[in-house]
Amino acid sequence: MNGAAAAAQSSSSTLLPLPPAREIPSTFAASFRSWWAAGEKESASSEERLLRRLPFFRSGSTPSLNQADGPVVAHSERVTLDNPKHYLNTLAIRATAPASDAPPPAILLHGYGAGLGFFFLNFPTLAQWAGTRGSAVYALDWLGMGRSARPPFRVKAKREDIPGRVHEAEAFFVDSLEQWRARMGLEKMTLIGHSLGAYFSVAYALRYPTRVSKLVLLSPAGVPRDPDTTMPSREVTDGQVTGDGGPEPTGNVDAIRKEQAAEKRKETRASRLFTYLWEEGWSPFQVVRSAVFWGPMLVGKYSSRRFGALSEDETRDMHDYITNITLAKGSGEYCISHILAPGAHARMPLVDRIAALKIPVTFVYGEHDWMDPEGGVTSIDNLRAAGNNDGRMYVIPHAGHHVYLDNAKAVNKLLLKELDSRRR
Repeated sequence: MNGAAAAAQSSSSTLLPLPPAREIPSTFAASFRSWWAAGEKESASSEERLLRRLPFFRSGSTPSLNQADGPVVAHSERVTLDNPKHYLNTLAIRATAPASDAPPPAILLHGYGAGLGFFFLNFPTLAQWAGTRGSAVYALDWLGMGRSARPPFRVKAKREDIPGRVHEAEAFFVDSLEQWRARMGLEKMTLIGHSLGAYFSVAYALRYPTRVSKLVLLSPAGVPRDPDTTMPSREVTDGQVTGDGGPEPTGNVDAIRKEQAAEKRKETRASRLFTYLWEEGWSPFQVVRSAVFWGPMLVGKYSSRRFGALSEDETRDMHDYITNITLAKGSGEYCISHILAPGAHARMPLVDRIAALKIPVTFVYGEHDWMDPEGGVTSIDNLRAAGNNDGRMYVIPHAGHHVYLDNAKAVNKLLLKELDSRRR
């Protein structure tokens, strides 16, 4: 064994074991213990519990890229931005034998209030792609979210100045991603964004078109003009991805819209209060932080209900991770009322802007998604009308909004297909 390989093995083998994730709180006592332990140290531990599921993950200092360590090596790092107080928490998965003709690296970008740990079921497949192609995969926490720096989030534009508010809110995230790209020395990237992360991926590509090779948008937020618009009957012609990842013809957009309409009719007075709070700049994560000792229990109820597709251990680890990043200081989360209007449709919808893109764009929705897939259909039409025929759309069965977790097998197969696609 050479020195670099031995050092890497030593670094990995001498790690102290992480404490196990606490139980998902169902009592006040358990909730209090989770709240009491929350902090930067526990946040780092909860993230590492997820990442240690990856056999190629190395904790500690940046590991050497040596083929004796396997096809890829992964580690976490803080990438400092132009403002030395700002940094993006980053997971880097790099090939130990980089190829001179490697495709652009894949960049995973999480959704609202989430973090890079949400992609833990997708990392193994993407790491295999990076090792085979001699490329890299990066996952990062947006500025003001996850375990990245949490500077104050401020928008100076007046409430009635919608374009000004949207531009400032987008710039907070888009500019930090561009600074991160420059620091990492990347020429081009394939952006894989989920929900609000997909929205910001499009915003970045519009502002820095020469830096993006492809876009893969997983259940993207902010695409359609208005979710209440009646949709004409039409089919998605590019096919559905089945549980085993195989494409087959489908017409599932209508079914998704009908399910969403049924849920809409269940709205109560609480939704009207939510609308008021939204317009006042309220963040849903304030509820958890304001609940103090009860906060982890609120997160526990969400974790137990939302991540049914995960194992018991995975759900516990996810709960611990979500609790810690949710209880951290509020920052980027306050963008939401500037980007989206109540009801989650965009103040400046992407469907009206996306035609400016000249790169491949892929839309992916879950079969039970609450994001409106008609936005993806119309966006592809707009791309084609502008001369860009590289738009595709897929519907993933047995999946909701967190499509990459709900049916990871199908999404992973689709991601490999899109990353290796020779469109453009």
